[in-house]
Amino acid sequence: MGAAEVMTYWDGSWRRGAFPMAGPMSHGLVFGSSVFDGARWIDGAMPDLDRHCARINRSVTSLGLDPLFDESAIAALAREGVTKFSGKRALYIRPTYWAEASGDMGVDPDPASTSFCLTIYEADLPATGSSLGLVPTRRPGPETMPTDAKGGCLYPTSARAVREAQSRGFGNALMCDTIGNIAETATTNIFMAKGGKLFTPVPNGSFLNGITRQRVIALMRDKGVEVIEKSLRIEDFLDADEVFTTGNFAKILPITRIEGRSFDSGQFVDMARTAYFAWVRAAE
Repeated sequence: MGAAEVMTYWDGSWRRGAFPMAGPMSHGLVFGSSVFDGARWIDGAMPDLDRHCARINRSVTSLGLDPLFDESAIAALAREGVTKFSGKRALYIRPTYWAEASGDMGVDPDPASTSFCLTIYEADLPATGSSLGLVPTRRPGPETMPTDAKGGCLYPTSARAVREAQSRGFGNALMCDTIGNIAETATTNIFMAKGGKLFTPVPNGSFLNGITRQRVIALMRDKGVEVIEKSLRIEDFLDADEVFTTGNFAKILPITRIEGRSFDSGQFVDMARTAYFAWVRAAE
């Protein structure tokens, strides 16, 4: 594939490519007052676009900023933006809010300075799974970080975890919450199968209850699969029959190895992928 095409809506118009929107005094750059979300365009469909647009407005409100566009307006911009591409490759749709200025406290963002952009770019769906290494870096709790938002300030923690895992030869990191239960990978939600049932960490405020995660749970339950949300430890995953991840960027992928334990891509990941993409096609 050639270089990815990029289009960004900012300040009332669409522009091609990457260009500067924030400067050295921007609050979002210096103090981390940015939130984003990610949706997908896949073969003519934009699965759960409305839910992604609603979530970014919840995220920006959580950081004390103003949602400048309602969710239907963001969705309309996304539909307009995808028409500017060839349709030959999958697209990633990323609305972003950030604060430009500080309020009275300096580090506190000024809601009146909220800025918005919507970036759409070509990004193929990953086709292969990954290995996971357990890392010491942990997901923060809601007492320490705005974990109810998809905030840019959360991602340095994920990046550190990925570096730790990759330094040991793994593709991604398996992360615990603050009390040692498995939370998610550095970039996705996680599921495991055992004894004909699916298990996934119960949302406890340390990770986002992902939109693709919720969709897969609903689809699998519709298929008659028992899906149990509960606290899980590393020992549970090492004893699992199969493991897979869910997330908007890659959707559903098998995990091939956790530490020294290898896994095959099994019936549950195949069932989840088949059910999800059948739902996507039906939603076109």
